[in-house]
Amino acid sequence: MSASILSWSLLIASLLLGVALAIAAFRMIRGPRAQDRIVAFDALYVNAMLLLLLFGIRTGSTLYFEGALVISLLGFVSTVALAKFLMRGEVIE
Repeated sequence: MSASILSWSLLIASLLLGVALAIAAFRMIRGPRAQDRIVAFDALYVNAMLLLLLFGIRTGSTLYFEGALVISLLGFVSTVALAKFLMRGEVIE
């Protein structure tokens, strides 16, 4: 019983994260300002990271957890760099 509940909950979570990923991608493409696009990019990489974690839970492989960690680190650094570029006009001082 608990294995089927886990399987269904992982499937529902994957579907909902896929919808959130599509909405974030739509906002990133169609955002009216650059700030909206950066926030959408932030939501996009967080959703992609969570989707990869769910896939890792489903398959039982630890390789996906390391990939999610790399995505989270690179996404954070790129979000900070883009925000700094919007504020000051340069990334490296």
